[in-house]
Amino acid sequence: MTLLSVAQMNSQNDIEVNFDVIESLLQQSKAQGAELIVFPENFVCFAAGKQRETAAQFEAIQARLEQLAHRYQIWIVAGTLPCPFRPDGSIIQDGRVRTVSLCISPEGTEARYDKIHLFDVQVGDAVGGYQESKFFEPGDQVVVAKTPFGNIGLMVCYDLRFPELALSLRQQRADILTAPAAFTYTTGQLHWQLLLQARAMDSQCYVLGAAQQGWHGEQRQTWGHAGIADSRGQLLQSVETEGYGLITSEFDLEIQNKLRLAMPLMQHRKIIAY
Repeated sequence: MTLLSVAQMNSQNDIEVNFDVIESLLQQSKAQGAELIVFPENFVCFAAGKQRETAAQFEAIQARLEQLAHRYQIWIVAGTLPCPFRPDGSIIQDGRVRTVSLCISPEGTEARYDKIHLFDVQVGDAVGGYQESKFFEPGDQVVVAKTPFGNIGLMVCYDLRFPELALSLRQQRADILTAPAAFTYTTGQLHWQLLLQARAMDSQCYVLGAAQQGWHGEQRQTWGHAGIADSRGQLLQSVETEGYGLITSEFDLEIQNKLRLAMPLMQHRKIIAY
């Protein structure tokens, strides 16, 4: 049995202030005995139009997070960070960056996932429309990180709407899915909890949905309600308060494997029929 933590934050554009909150949440998580903490999307800096500026600090921020993982002897899924280069080291030449989620152990970075699905949609909020593809280059690789307590399939925010990704991660032996997010207030209110539970039920994985909550500047408002769903699709916990918060749940890989054996969804899938 392992304890897993999920963070909720209200990150702003001040990296140092955000790191104060990050370290406080790490301390709380460690005090509860957790072996993993998942942070939300844009957790180090949430500032529209400053992605490239923050991306220039990617390696320094990564090193700082690695130091924290080592200091507290805890695994970190480092929400998302903007990064100016691809996994092969090549620089993105058109001014865009990639949205990167890192899985960091106490010994260092173990895996990198570049967000595949970009949020190009019209939403009825103060912002109105979002066009992530204007500022971000999509990734194209499905990533599973091996840990002592189970395999982690890495996802980000809008990825939750695509069950094929969750199923692909399960096929690659994921036990836990992480979903750092910054859902808009409008879409989050409608779909956030539903999506956490649906992807958990589809894949028979634990889903850890870290979330931003509240106002970020004068226009952007996020829904929050960081949540944990188990492999039966049950919502185990969610943060119901504003601002930052932390939830921690037990994860038992042996019990999850028994549930999968009792209802072998992956063996029963008939792709050719669809």
